[in-house]
Amino acid sequence: MAVIRPFNALRPQPERASAVASVPYDVVNTEEASALAAGNPLSFLHVSRPEIDLPAGTDIHSDPVYRRALENFDKLIKECPLVTEDVASLYLYRLVMGEHEQIGLVACCSIDEYDQDVIKKHERTRRDKEDDRTQHMLILRAQTGPVFLTYRANPEIDTMVMETVVTSAIFDFTAADGIQHTVWHVPDAVRFVHAFREVPFLYIADGHHRAASAARARAGLRDQSFCHIGDEEYNFFLAVIFPDDQMQILPYNRAVKDLNGLSPEQLLEALQKNFVVEETGNKTPRQRNEWSMYLAARWYSLRLRPDVTAPVGVVQSLDVSILQDRVLNPLLGIKDVRTDKRIDFIGGVRGPQELERLVDGGKAAVAFSIFPTTIEDLLRVSDAGEIMPPKSTWFEPKLRDGLLIHKI
Repeated sequence: MAVIRPFNALRPQPERASAVASVPYDVVNTEEASALAAGNPLSFLHVSRPEIDLPAGTDIHSDPVYRRALENFDKLIKECPLVTEDVASLYLYRLVMGEHEQIGLVACCSIDEYDQDVIKKHERTRRDKEDDRTQHMLILRAQTGPVFLTYRANPEIDTMVMETVVTSAIFDFTAADGIQHTVWHVPDAVRFVHAFREVPFLYIADGHHRAASAARARAGLRDQSFCHIGDEEYNFFLAVIFPDDQMQILPYNRAVKDLNGLSPEQLLEALQKNFVVEETGNKTPRQRNEWSMYLAARWYSLRLRPDVTAPVGVVQSLDVSILQDRVLNPLLGIKDVRTDKRIDFIGGVRGPQELERLVDGGKAAVAFSIFPTTIEDLLRVSDAGEIMPPKSTWFEPKLRDGLLIHKI
């Protein structure tokens, strides 16, 4: 049973929504955040990445950064202004990117269910990233960006969604990157609450660190409470919940800075032990168990040789796992992709031209374009209680921070 809960959202007025809304804090670095927020005092990046308003070189995990986040948050509430809904509500959030459209339910989800794996995970989190967002939540007493959840599509919920999106939206704007964002109030929240009780599991698609940080913030606030009863706002985390059949996953490609002492010719020869290697014009793989490689200004197609036993297991059979186990580790010496500085990860939204740019510009020696992991892969791995390799999925389009805030 999936527990969802309406909440009294803190949000901008409709005419200010596009100015406030910002990309998630973790998809941009400090320099990119600063450029995006330039000339826009309402950008939520001043809250989610407050180091952009401090001297260059400031430690982004230092106390002055979190104090500035609170100052900027309070200022935005007063001057934007941000207003708190009088009535606890649920919302629908539609993303449109080109021909792709997806509609999710904005709600608060149970941290107890997160702890009990009713909300399933597929990724390990890093303690330093948890520390950062936990501190951010505690000082703001708010969750400012949602966790991206999915569930196996339910016809009853689909019908309820279609009935809601014919009403007037409270937000509707197209961001600078061309993504359209539309948000509606749900007029009958109780129907959605009851319908989700029939959903056996929710799955984290993106936002493992936000969810883990919400759980840690809850633990801290619960310890400080004199009369914890379990229904306080800090027992729930902000999420947008999309049906699995609407999710879009793009590849998460790899680029490696050097060839681990090999020449291009030696790498090609070594690859032939496990792969059929062909020079081709295909810059992206056409199917599973096929990889495109850019090396020395040429594109190659890699496919497992017919006489090579394909790996089994929900994790081992993923294309990102095969690439790691048959190429990156044994040939290029990338033992741990979490810590090795010789490997970079490039979201598929940037296209194969970004891989060409890195290699042709000397920033990488070789790059690999990967067939996208599927949403069914993610569900199977999560159901098995397994962990996906790092950087296995790139979800697109992205939600925006600052539109609907959950105060804890």
